[in-house]
Amino acid sequence: MSGMLEITDQMWISEEELTFTASRSGGPGGQNVNKVNSRVTLWFDVAGSGSLTEEQKQRIRTRLATRIDKQGVLRVVSQAHRSQVANREAATDRFVELLRESLRRRPARKPTKVSRAVKQRRLEEKGRRSRVKQQRSKPISRDD
Repeated sequence: MSGMLEITDQMWISEEELTFTASRSGGPGGQNVNKVNSRVTLWFDVAGSGSLTEEQKQRIRTRLATRIDKQGVLRVVSQAHRSQVANREAATDRFVELLRESLRRRPARKPTKVSRAVKQRRLEEKGRRSRVKQQRSKPISRDD
């Protein structure tokens, strides 16, 4: 099994760092669901990984916080297929995709100002809405 998973051009993770567990899957599948452990959960110890730098570990922990437990273990579940082998492959593919996405550098946001024309349009629209609502109200009666 000891293959390598390519995450980026410069980064590889050994499959030995991954742990897989199988359990019974829910959903359709008839009697197969009740008999076969086809759901696969992939576990990856982000905190203890030797393939990642501290900066990469921190970025993964931040961006995948909902999937990582307090011990720093990433969990990916696959139960889309009826076979354990297919779910294992799907979980591995999803794991690679998640790591790629979390390690990708995002461009810094350039702050922009709202243009004068946009501000003017917004104020004109507010004025229009105000007049429409005023016209809907009951006229003020003068009891002189």
